[in-house]
Order: sequence, then structure tokens, then C-alpha cells
Amino acid sequence: MAELGKTNILTILKKVDFGLYLDGEELGEILLPRRYASKDANEGDELKVFIYLDSEDRLIATTEIPFAEIGQCAHLKVVSIGKFGAFLDWGLPKDILAPFKEQRIPMLKGKFYTVFLFIDVMGRIAASSKLDSFLKEEDLDDHFTINQKVNLHISRQTELGYKAVINGTHIGLIHNSDLLQKIKVGEIKDGYIKKIRTDGRIDLTLQEKGIEAIDNSAQNILDFIKNKGGSINITDKSSPEIIYEHFKISKSVYKKALGKLYKDRIIVIEKDKIILSE
Repeated sequence: MAELGKTNILTILKKVDFGLYLDGEELGEILLPRRYASKDANEGDELKVFIYLDSEDRLIATTEIPFAEIGQCAHLKVVSIGKFGAFLDWGLPKDILAPFKEQRIPMLKGKFYTVFLFIDVMGRIAASSKLDSFLKEEDLDDHFTINQKVNLHISRQTELGYKAVINGTHIGLIHNSDLLQKIKVGEIKDGYIKKIRTDGRIDLTLQEKGIEAIDNSAQNILDFIKNKGGSINITDKSSPEIIYEHFKISKSVYKKALGKLYKDRIIVIEKDKIILSE
């Protein structure tokens, strides 16, 4: 069934001067305006379109892709403030409304906010920066496992670190003490589940942990040494910043990876350099 606020595959029912009418099934016929319609389109053809509401709250289709769909998060810019809330640019001609009651903090024109898209009680597409009203902050049903790789949407900064949306379903925290790199609100990053606390809250890290992380890092270091002609001056005494700049890992992981390569007799560790074994 065709869904409002989602990308759908719909069949062309008929062509008219001002566009195409698509089969929205239970939603009825939905207009795709002429500016989005291909001249080669014919009745019976299927089109990939996004369904939303126009300025008069009528169903309408577009071939343009918004920054997010219903049930997803996006980092959007406020383009204006109206009587009922803030209007945000979500990539379509009609801006999306974040009602005042759905704003975690009052939104300001020109600023960006991470919001969740949903259908309100009036059946309209809306945005909310109160992410915890839609996403879980606790993992009480063993949804995640320690060291599991996840997709993170950095949603906001707090005194303890950065809140992040995990796989679009949960909210976790990257503690300041676990940050080895600068990150920004709105960024999408790969991350890992570091810990599930006794209250179900989720701690996150951007660094892979465990033996697999060491193996992967060891291979990356080995490839780097080979590309540098068999010798590098980045040792276990180098600064964490230098190590992260080149290998995107912590100094602790770097030292363990070097230890593995040394134990396997692949490298020789000297005072001021690392060289490949002959």
C-alpha cells in the first residue's frame, strides 16, 4: 500500500496536461506534477516517487528525494519561524513544520537541529527535536551486543559527550573521554556499542575493540609501512595525535597491534623507527 511520507513505487493511471495521475491504492489517485513527469512516461508504467502534502494538504507525488522520510532522523536548517512553530528545509519545495510543542529547545532561524519525522494527529508530516519521544534510550531487550558495529547519527552535544541515534532506533552516548577525534552534530559515522549499563543506557565508541580490532589495525599498519618503503618513524612512543592522524586508532590499540606484528616477526621495533623484518 502507498504510504504518506515514504518513497513508493506507483503505477501511472493516466496522463493529463498538468502531469500524471498515479495509483495510490487506498490513498486514491495522486498527482505527479508535470515538471516531474518524463515525456516518455506512459499509462501502466511504474515510477519511484515520494508522497507528501502540498500547501493545501492534498496528496502529491514528487521524484525529488527529501533528506529523510517518516521514521528517520535528519539534521535540518530552520528557514523561518511561523505562528505554530519552525519551518525546516528538508529538501522539498514545501518546508516541514516542527511545532513549538515538539521542540526540545526553542528553535532559531538559520540554526540546524536534529529532528525525527513523524505523522501528527492531523495526518500531516511533522518534525520533532524531542528524539527521546520516538526512540529508545535503553536497551532492555538485548537488541545490541558489546562491540557490535552500528550506524550513528550525531544528534547533540551534552556536558558528558555527544548523544547519537543508533541505527535509527535507539539513542546512546559517546563520552568525552572516548573521543579521539573532533565530531560535529549532524554527522553520520560508524561506531560500536561499548557498554550496556545496568539501567539499560547505551555507551558508544567510535573505536573498534577486541582482537578483531587489533588484527585489522595490524594489517593497516603493515600496509602503511610497505607503502612507505619498509620503514616509518611512528613508534609506540609517538603522540596519540600523530598515531590517530595516520591510523585512526588509539595509542593503546596501536601499541597492541605493533606487539602482534613484532610477535609474528613481521617487524623490528627500534628506538626511533619501525622497520619490516628481512
